[in-house]
Amino acid sequence: MSHGSLIGQLIEALRCLPGVGPKSAQRMTYHLLERNRAGGRHLARTLLAAIDQIGYCAMCRNFTEHELCQLCANAGRDRSQLCIVEMPTDVMAIEATTSYRGLYFVLMGHLSPLDGIGPDELGIDRLLTRLGEGEVRELILATNPTVEGEATAGYIAELARSRGLKATRIACGIPMGGELEYSDSGTLAHALVGRRDF
Repeated sequence: MSHGSLIGQLIEALRCLPGVGPKSAQRMTYHLLERNRAGGRHLARTLLAAIDQIGYCAMCRNFTEHELCQLCANAGRDRSQLCIVEMPTDVMAIEATTSYRGLYFVLMGHLSPLDGIGPDELGIDRLLTRLGEGEVRELILATNPTVEGEATAGYIAELARSRGLKATRIACGIPMGGELEYSDSGTLAHALVGRRDF
């Protein structure tokens, strides 16, 4: 099928999603066209609104439609604890445990010099500004237990210690090479409770 046709264009557009190959994109396309055009219209409207209206929280860099996300705007959260995560999906995973009441800082990745990702790309300058405000007493390093995640955690731990702040690392329980968003809430809760100095 020609990629110039609307069907071909839709198949190609759906392939931008992670894990969606040509066959999956083709099945989705034909499902929407054959059985769920109303769902397709709703998907298109919602996707366009989300792309246009969702930005980053001014404090934690999580996704939000407002200046501050719901977590940062919640006065009931413990502002002395700041959990450092790689991605917004990690915030969702930790929140699902209901065992953490502090705030977050989302790096939107991890240190990876080979990919051109350094401290500037992770918003470390914004993190340092936040630490300089004096509210944070403990950084909980919840980066993924990968080589890059460990290097990122080590780098941030050094920054915290140089400012007299406590830096802890989430405990084992999450397999090495695994990612937070794929861990169950019980494992994440155990990892948070058993965190250690880093």
